[in-house]
Amino acid sequence: MKNNWIPEIMYEEAESEGMTSHIPFIPVPQEEEMPNILYIFESRETGEYEPGPDGEELPVTEMDLHQYADMGALKTTLDLETYDKVRIALGLEPLKDAEAKGKNITQNIRNNLGIS
Repeated sequence: MKNNWIPEIMYEEAESEGMTSHIPFIPVPQEEEMPNILYIFESRETGEYEPGPDGEELPVTEMDLHQYADMGALKTTLDLETYDKVRIALGLEPLKDAEAKGKNITQNIRNNLGIS
């Protein structure tokens, strides 16, 4: 990352289907690039409490660091066998199977719309 730019995860506020269909997005400044990996802390309350600075009860929170990789970056740098292993580890189908299903879905949509 150049200039210590910190990506910010955003969500659309629209209640109906918006441009991102409720998928979070990161606005990337013109002079920056989308990072290949994101580090995100998971914050989870334990159900326990501890005294705060003024004696008030504050929930005890556990923090666990997660890392999310750009699948496009992995696809361009890994061989197909390794990339498929990563996909399967993430609960996805091997790439060729997913592509075939995607082509089928697209063809069904085209058929329903009367497009050849």
